[in-house]
Amino acid sequence: MPSLGADMEAGTLVEWKIKPGDAVKRGDTVAEVVTEKGDIEIESWLTGTVEQLVVQTGQKVPVKTVLAIIRTESEPSSPAPANRQPSTANRLRISPAARKRIEAAKLDPNTITGTGPDGTIIIADVEKAMAATPVAEDASAAMRRAIGRAMSRSKREIPHYYLADTIDMSKTLAWLERENASRELPRRLLHAALLLKAVALAVHEVPEMNGTYADEQWTSSEAVHVGVATSLRGGGLIAPAIHDVANKTLDEVMAALRDLVTRVRAGGLRSSELSDPTITVTSLGDRGCESVFPVIFPPQVAIVGFGTLVERPWAEDGMVGARRVIHASLAGDHRVSDGHRGALFLRAIGELLQKPEGLSRVTPGKSTQRVAGGVLSRVSGSDPT
Repeated sequence: MPSLGADMEAGTLVEWKIKPGDAVKRGDTVAEVVTEKGDIEIESWLTGTVEQLVVQTGQKVPVKTVLAIIRTESEPSSPAPANRQPSTANRLRISPAARKRIEAAKLDPNTITGTGPDGTIIIADVEKAMAATPVAEDASAAMRRAIGRAMSRSKREIPHYYLADTIDMSKTLAWLERENASRELPRRLLHAALLLKAVALAVHEVPEMNGTYADEQWTSSEAVHVGVATSLRGGGLIAPAIHDVANKTLDEVMAALRDLVTRVRAGGLRSSELSDPTITVTSLGDRGCESVFPVIFPPQVAIVGFGTLVERPWAEDGMVGARRVIHASLAGDHRVSDGHRGALFLRAIGELLQKPEGLSRVTPGKSTQRVAGGVLSRVSGSDPT
């Protein structure tokens, strides 16, 4: 059972997509589990042959519990692998009628004491357990409780520092309007795609913002998997990742963003999207909020917040005029970075957004390049400026 976020403690297996003897590849969907944040598709981390399904459907098990045994090509077939953990449910004696009642009531049979012959669970045992089971917690309340645990842990363990800046978005939005004028509605870009791309590219300038801190050790990530904080229809928040944002075109980022939001609302996320974000972006722009000061999602070490676009007086070259601006904020982990590096990171985001045509021309597989005299004065695939 993979950890699908710092606030996850356990998950309930609802469906197997595989059976013993099946061949699986890394990345294949092998199971579906239910967590406090909804239904999640579990992907295999191995390539090989399914040897045993350890956990039965309906079981709720803690994070890191072995769900299945997959034998890789380099491993010999064994009737009893060393890391096999037999399912407790396999040893339970349950009468057929009691099993049906357990499944209908969605109870964990491991929590029921059997009083039948040889400890068999019978109907009377199930009814007694049902009477003692408290009313299920409202899904929204469970979600809020899970988020509260994670954020409490974050504020307790991570020494946060906060920075903020106001970014002139006039050039970005003017370019976006020109670009979208020649596009059909389904292919039009939102400024959110440019914000995600700018954050991902700025990471190359300040790599301390991208990675994880766990077991008192900082691990930098070469790939930039940007978690996108997204509200759920039933209440609560989730932040699945768009993978390799720095190496995607704006069209690819936009398509991935649309797909991700659609699946978040429909409950069709994959385990890898929840387990490997390296930095998160949260935006309350569509809620009319000008500023947001977010809390870091552990084990990540930074989160960027964007407010709504607003028109404000702006002074430049001795002249004052109206400009459309956005408030950008950063919460950083003082164990890994400091205010100086955080300021460089925010400045890099701002400079990238002044050259939106550079963002659009970045080609997959290439990263930003540093040139003496500028934080991010050239982006691969764009003309030097």
